[in-house]
Amino acid sequence: MAMSSSKDSTAKSVKVTLVKSVHGQLQRHRATAQGLGLRRMHQSVTVRVTPEVRGMLDASRHLFRVEETS
Repeated sequence: MAMSSSKDSTAKSVKVTLVKSVHGQLQRHRATAQGLGLRRMHQSVTVRVTPEVRGMLDASRHLFRVEETS
């Protein structure tokens, strides 16, 4: 079944910026940054807020700056 686009338009999203290098971090923290699509320092991506994404951000919160978007 296809999801309705009206539900997608009301979904929250956040802008995530990598502010600390993943070099020397635990493998799971490097994997979290890669899973969010972040490759370099100061790179930003916009992701929809889901329980999975929120858990990734909480697990490696020292690496990221998170800003709410509308």
